[in-house]
Amino acid sequence: MIMKYFYHKTLFVTSFILFLIANNPSYANNDYPGRLVYPSIPIISTEQLYEQFENSIIIDARSNYEYETLRIRNAINIPLGLNNKKFIQRIKNLREHSDQPIVFYCNGHSCMKSYKAARKAIIYAKTDKIYAYDSGVFDWARAYPDYAELLGKSPVQAEHLISKNSFKKHSLPALNFIKNANEETIILDIRDRAQRDGFYIFSGHEHSIPLNNKKSIKSILQQAKQSQKPLYIYDATGKQVRWLQYYLESEKVKEYYFMEGGAQAFFTIPVEELLDS
Repeated sequence: MIMKYFYHKTLFVTSFILFLIANNPSYANNDYPGRLVYPSIPIISTEQLYEQFENSIIIDARSNYEYETLRIRNAINIPLGLNNKKFIQRIKNLREHSDQPIVFYCNGHSCMKSYKAARKAIIYAKTDKIYAYDSGVFDWARAYPDYAELLGKSPVQAEHLISKNSFKKHSLPALNFIKNANEETIILDIRDRAQRDGFYIFSGHEHSIPLNNKKSIKSILQQAKQSQKPLYIYDATGKQVRWLQYYLESEKVKEYYFMEGGAQAFFTIPVEELLDS
């Protein structure tokens, strides 16, 4: 009963802080909003991490696909998405073999995974010397390109890091995406089976291939290049496609578009507009 009360109280406090961040300009302007939500998590800066790079265990808390795309050199991938038992056991195993500081990181200033992973390691794995590097992998790659890898290559060239503008240039609002994705295009749904849950936007006209099935995705890219058909790609919420873009660029795919907000955005389109499309 006490644990249940503590859980609900913690959830309420976290939700309240997130509400303040979203609605109060003084909070919203904070460059690291996660520090307000997780004030007890120790933070390490880019310069500090560089100084103790060789004497730290660096853990990438993101998905394996993100890790394989862009990562801090020598980082270990332990996704926050692992079930609790596996996550905790892997942290304990690391601590058994080393007393070096353990540093978690994710994408950047607004990403919460580094804090959440650090908190889980402290509370559930009962591990000390835990830090969150909340500046993230993009800040690191720009500051220390020799200590980062992009698609398995190092040093990372700054011009190869895809900017927000470059990503936006290939993104379409959901309704425009749906209107333009037709029989003259190749449509690719990169959601996994759980994310799809039987829901398909272009049922019968799309290729459903999870993001981690690299061989099948490469085959679709080759098909798009050979047929010179535009490639229309969507995921669950519009975030995974950002990482696929690096692969698309490396494979020199010229014409491709992403659906802003992913499949979730479909439900925000007024029915009358869908009927007119």
